Amino acid sequence: QVQLVESGGGLVQAGGSLRLSCAASGSILSFNYMAWHRRAPGKMREFVASISTGNYTNYRDSVKGRFTISRDNAKNTVYLQMNSLKPDDTAVYYCNLPGVNWGQGTQVTVSS
Repeated sequence: QVQLVESGGGLVQAGGSLRLSCAASGSILSFNYMAWHRRAPGKMREFVASISTGNYTNYRDSVKGRFTISRDNAKNTVYLQMNSLKPDDTAVYYCNLPGVNWGQGTQVTVSS
């Protein structure tokens, strides 16, 4: 069973940037779809971005133009580049591969 470990979170001021990584313990070549989600304090987990076959990407409206999802099959890693961060982006960020257990997530805190 593939396991996921998210990293790269931290405390950043509004307008700053962070790059999140999601390292899988096994090959991600067989996964046609990968995604990032987040859960803000007191809220439900929500979709942030996905990447699928042919490097087709999809984003929630509030992060379009600021976030970029990518994958590196050789490193079995999925990334989320986050620019122009806002306090509303504060959340625990999780990556998701179909059929794989959720990781522990990585905390992102954006101060105003």
